[in-house]
This record gives sequence, structure tokens and C-alpha cells, in this order.
Amino acid sequence: MSYHAIAAAAAFLTARTGVSQHDALVVLGSGLGEYAEQLPDAVRIPYEDVPGFPVPKVTGHGGSLISAPICDRRLLVMSGRVHAYEGWPMSDVVFGVRTAIKAGARRVLLTNAAGGINPAFSPGDLIIISDHLNLSGMNPLTGPNDDRLGPRFLDLTNAYTAGLRWDLAAVLTDLDLPVHEGVYAWFLGPTYETPAEVTMARTMGADLVGMSTVPEVIAANHMGAEVAAISLVTNLAAGISPKPLSHTDVTATAERTRATFTKVLDRFLPILVAHDD
Repeated sequence: MSYHAIAAAAAFLTARTGVSQHDALVVLGSGLGEYAEQLPDAVRIPYEDVPGFPVPKVTGHGGSLISAPICDRRLLVMSGRVHAYEGWPMSDVVFGVRTAIKAGARRVLLTNAAGGINPAFSPGDLIIISDHLNLSGMNPLTGPNDDRLGPRFLDLTNAYTAGLRWDLAAVLTDLDLPVHEGVYAWFLGPTYETPAEVTMARTMGADLVGMSTVPEVIAANHMGAEVAAISLVTNLAAGISPKPLSHTDVTATAERTRATFTKVLDRFLPILVAHDD
């Protein structure tokens, strides 16, 4: 997608919501789609209505943008995301995040379901992502660079904003939840990782494995946004889990822990929209 397509989608959001600027974005991963439905005074826009917006094809992933007031600011929520393994080009995988940032969202929270590699993690744990390994061989910045979006060569030393990570840790502490940070390894999917691949990722320093998020992190940093990301460990990774992996188990764990994740979002999102104060 071109800069003009992103700008057109952002202009559509402004026209549909009547909001000139959104202050922050949250992307809801597996099992969290219903969170946005309970936000008061929200405007819901199906992805199909937004010019150029890709629509998820995976069961358990919604497909709506929700604009909602929060603490005298405006939050934009992506309920569901598209994945590279569905066959989407990288420009489409990050189109939603780029559109939100173009619409004013300078702070981004990404959520996902992940497999746990670190033996200290258990299904149901929430892990603040501190860094990532891109093991997919793909990058949303491949190809000609548009300087209106960001620089040709991007420094990812601080891809996950330290201040937002500290704020997330404080929220978890206040809720009497364990505070874990970890490195997220992005594999393309849709196959789950083999035991050998999990061993490789762990040897390289990964604590989590998953099939999303990293392209969005790269694109958001490219456009100068601050980024935080949190994983819900829904299963132990291959070779660690005593049973075969299944998407059904992933979504079931996400459902069981929705209440806890919801409490975290309720506490953190007001901080996210006001983080520049």
C-alpha cells in the first residue's frame, strides 16, 4: 500500500468518527476481540468499510476498528489483525497500524497470543515484550522507501519503548500479577514451530514464539510511534509441550484468561493515551 492509500484510510476514519486525531492505538490479539465492544460511546467501523483495509481470514480474529473516548483523549482499537501466513503482502500486514499512526496515534500497544519457551513461563502468564527476533525472513520495509513514512535505515535499538514497558510493569504489580519480560521470536507460520526450531530460538535468546506483532513493531517505529507489546502465553512451545499444539487450545486459553487481560487493559489504556503528559 502506498502513502496515499494510508492517508486516504486515515482521512476516512476522521470523516466516519468525526475525530480529528486519535491519541493511541491498541491491537487486540486472539481472544481479546470482545474487549472493545464494552468501551462506552464507541464508534465501530468494519474493516470492509475502510478503503484499502485488509480483512482477517483466521477464526478467532475479528475485523473492526473501534474509536472510543478515554480520559478526554481518543483511543483507536484494532479488533483483529491480518498475518503474513494468510498470503498478505507485508504492506497489507502493517496497513492498519500505519493508518492509525497517520490518524494521530503516537503510542501503540500490541497484544498477541504466544507459545512459551522460557521454562519460567506458564500458560496464562502475561509477558511484556522487551525485544524480538525476526526469524521469518520478511520485513515490512523491504522495497522502495517513502520518506514521508520514515527513514530508509531504521534503528531498532529501542523498538519497545522503555517508559511504556515500565508503565506496564507497574500495572501488573498493582494488580498483584507477576512481572515478566521476554524476547519474542517471530516465525512466519502457519505451521507451529518444530521442536528443533524452538531449540534454535531459545539458544538465540527467545522466550516466546509467535506469528505476528514484529512487522507492526517495525512499521510503528518507522513512523516514529512509541511501542509497547504484551504476550499472553497460551501454550508451551513444541518440544516443551507434552501434547500436540492446536489453535483450539490457544483460543481456549485466551478465553480463560480474558478477565485478567481485561483488567490490565483497563488500567493501562488511560496511561497509554496520556503518556505524553
